[in-house]
Amino acid sequence: MALADEFIRLFGSNPVVHGLIGGLVIASLNLLGASLVLVWRNPSEKALDGALGFAAGVMLAASFTSLIIPGIEQYSNGNPLPVLTGVVLGALFLDRSDMLVPHAHYLLSGRSRPDAAHPSTNLPVNDERLSGVVLFILAITLHNMPEGLAVGVGFGSGNIDTAIPLMLAIGIQNIPEGLAVSVAAINAGLDRRFYAAFAGIRSGVVEIPLAVFGAYAVQTVSALLPYAMGFAAGAMLFVISDEIIPETHTGGNERVATFGVIFGAVVMLYLDISLA
Repeated sequence: MALADEFIRLFGSNPVVHGLIGGLVIASLNLLGASLVLVWRNPSEKALDGALGFAAGVMLAASFTSLIIPGIEQYSNGNPLPVLTGVVLGALFLDRSDMLVPHAHYLLSGRSRPDAAHPSTNLPVNDERLSGVVLFILAITLHNMPEGLAVGVGFGSGNIDTAIPLMLAIGIQNIPEGLAVSVAAINAGLDRRFYAAFAGIRSGVVEIPLAVFGAYAVQTVSALLPYAMGFAAGAMLFVISDEIIPETHTGGNERVATFGVIFGAVVMLYLDISLA
């Protein structure tokens, strides 16, 4: 694969360095998306639902093509149990984490869910408005963790042919994600668009150390690789089903969001096949 050869020529052969580069790429595309709020000052709910649907479709396809299937076929000798155990653990981790912070995307519309964490009961902050902003930052940071980890684990596996499409796909879906975070920051109380964009950018920064950690962890303890691939996939699947899709189907834009999911899955599948 010419792209993989060029990547190695530019950045060497150390998988941990590759994880760092991958983290920087996806965080930069998150920055691009978050900064769009400075020029696209009032994106409609329909546009955001379609964009988030696209992000969900990319993550859905990437979970299988770049994490679950390679984890089983290449790194577990065909034994599905390590990867599937990781999938369950990743989903459980996000589920338990949601008991502490609110679902990130409900802040986008202002509509709460019965099982969403509440600022006044989850943070020792007297100002309801301020606690909402703090919880928002925690929630979206938690939401971005699986993506950074997935890229790091992908590069840590040493299979650059799979890792590069995964990096590009998550980076592309980070653009609408970053925009949605900036809009949600405004809804959470950050009135000035500059600060809202900064909150969106900050939410993507966590992906860089997690990408490095993912690559380092699976390089140091190779037996962790199939479990880590499953963990990252399970966490992403949880975010898709529990947060993104439900929140894009509450404003009357279900059809737009559904086609966004399909288009995102098609883009990821095309990247995976054409680049690998």
